[in-house]
Amino acid sequence: MITIIGVAHVFNIAEPVAFIIKHLWPDAVLVELDETRYKIMSGEYKTAEPTEAQKKEMSKLYRRTAEYQDGLSKEYGSSTGAEMLMAVNAGKTLGAEIGFIDQSAVNVLDEVWEGMSFWERRRYSWSLFTDKLKGRKKAEMTAAEFARDSDAMIEDMRRKFPTLVRKLIDERNESMAERIKEFASRRNNIVVVVGDAHVEGLVRLLEGHEVRKIRLETLLDKPKMNELRSELWNREV
Repeated sequence: MITIIGVAHVFNIAEPVAFIIKHLWPDAVLVELDETRYKIMSGEYKTAEPTEAQKKEMSKLYRRTAEYQDGLSKEYGSSTGAEMLMAVNAGKTLGAEIGFIDQSAVNVLDEVWEGMSFWERRRYSWSLFTDKLKGRKKAEMTAAEFARDSDAMIEDMRRKFPTLVRKLIDERNESMAERIKEFASRRNNIVVVVGDAHVEGLVRLLEGHEVRKIRLETLLDKPKMNELRSELWNREV
């Protein structure tokens, strides 16, 4: 069984993610991180603040996206990627194999920025600016729209930001699906924690495998999460 949990970095959802993992007792926990980024986030790499020269080398897309996520995470009383770190820690506690299935975040976002046309960059910059102004309201609206019809929302994004969707969603889905299949060839019970925008695409690419999906809307909705908690408790009994 492959259980895919859809998350979003900005919400305070580390506890429900850990709860699900601990009650599923997986053989492997896979997360949408590359190993270097995980080590930086977890403090295994002691890195100083980047210099101005290093900041200039990073793409505008990477810097702006990171700043937006960090600011919004603080509004929710969390930190960017806390749910991923919690997933890894929960997996380690159970003795599960840990897999980092994403490509290098910095490299991918640099490639996206380089590949964007002038107008796509302008549209994205304006979109990020307005999202910052709307703050939590915008984040919650986006999560609700994804819950209603994530495929339609991604196709709408594709029209506005074709390079971004191709590089950040399509190509990463294919890469992560191959990594998941590698683990599935030798592990029977796998939990995969990825951004909610990847869930439906991964389910399609994993056709032929037994897959269960737990979308972000369940983690954010208290009654739905309570139902899931009860289900997992009863499953153990």
